[in-house]
Amino acid sequence: MTVSFGTDGIRGVANLELTPEMVLAVGRAVSRVIPSERFAAGRDSRRSSAMLQAAVASGLASEGADVHDLGVLTTPGVAWYCETEGIPGIVVSASHNPFRDNGIKVFATGGVKLDRNTETAIENEIHGQLAGTKRTPLPSSGHSVGRIFLGTSVEEAYLDHLLACIEGRSLAGLAVVVDGANGAAWKALPEAFRRAGADVVAIGCDPDGVNINDGCGSTHPEMLAEEVVAMGAHLGIAVDGDGDRLVAVTSTGRVLDGDELIALFALDMQERGRLAGKTVAVTVMSNLGLTRVLRSRGIEVRETPVGDRHILEEMEMYGLSLGGEQSGHIVFRSLATTGDGILTGLLLADLVVRKARSLDDLTEGLVQRVPQVLMNVAATDPGLVVSSASAMDALRAAEELLVGTGRVLLRASGTEALVRVMVECENEELAGKVARDLVDELVGAASRI
Repeated sequence: MTVSFGTDGIRGVANLELTPEMVLAVGRAVSRVIPSERFAAGRDSRRSSAMLQAAVASGLASEGADVHDLGVLTTPGVAWYCETEGIPGIVVSASHNPFRDNGIKVFATGGVKLDRNTETAIENEIHGQLAGTKRTPLPSSGHSVGRIFLGTSVEEAYLDHLLACIEGRSLAGLAVVVDGANGAAWKALPEAFRRAGADVVAIGCDPDGVNINDGCGSTHPEMLAEEVVAMGAHLGIAVDGDGDRLVAVTSTGRVLDGDELIALFALDMQERGRLAGKTVAVTVMSNLGLTRVLRSRGIEVRETPVGDRHILEEMEMYGLSLGGEQSGHIVFRSLATTGDGILTGLLLADLVVRKARSLDDLTEGLVQRVPQVLMNVAATDPGLVVSSASAMDALRAAEELLVGTGRVLLRASGTEALVRVMVECENEELAGKVARDLVDELVGAASRI
């Protein structure tokens, strides 16, 4: 397996592609490229995560670094701890992927995403180790060997941080259904809402190592929508397996994605004088309807490539306070260094209470969506498929057909073995036809590679 960072870390099938031996090399490489006496390490709830965390921690310790094992903790929880302690960190998680997959996410010192140059340096170091061409000149030994230790739980302090973000206000009287995706947020998600005063019903909060993201969480909100309606709750919140993204459900069972939530937050922050630069950062996947509503209210929109790293880079460059993705990664930069599903959920519930209006009322008709067709094509090497001559020809033909009326995006997934297709057009029937034709061509291209 060629080891490379996608849009959200290194991913592969646990114990087949992402083996303990390879992950040990990742730990060593990270320690060499990001020198630090201490690292934090956390993981999600999937069966392979403890095994792979042990391997990556061993790699770090073999280079002389002490490793604080944070146990099962959300990705943003680990990032928060890294920011608080001023250290780098690693998370073992494949986020929204099926349980058989896993991944390694790396935070630089302070809990921030790695820049591309650092990722490349780590990749080169890993490949050199696996090829036998890179070795530590003098291996750590004796007192120089790093320690792996369990400190006091950081979850309590992390919960305190989350609750402080709603500035002492209470969610009393608000009935909320939360779905933890049977993942890393299974305990902290319902606990945060309970401590904030909400009446909480929890689903997807019983992980067994294999049920992470299985018919639950932000990628499968159907069960949450049914539960919200059945319970007569005010709203529902679903995070993904590592807790860094969120979708919401209204009292009528309507599912809200990141675009609608970003619009709602942006307008609220603008009213309160908290929207830095009167600008929001979004990716090219965001619906044109989001851009239209924000610009109609005097809010500028900056587009980036897909991936929360690009969102964060744009926010840092222009000093922005809000950014996010259609998938539900939403970043409140004054409160976190990355997307945090629990934080976003608390802020959303707080907004509903402050406005004294239902989430349905607040969002109904807010984003007038342009029809958008999203499709995936399975591919062993998505990058090779996307760059193939037949794919490029099909893309040009699609763009010519939609010129002046819509747009087409074709990209290799950074988290799964998929080519992602997005067609956006006011004519939904045309958008569907263009997407299907493009998928047919991509399936053919994939079969020839």
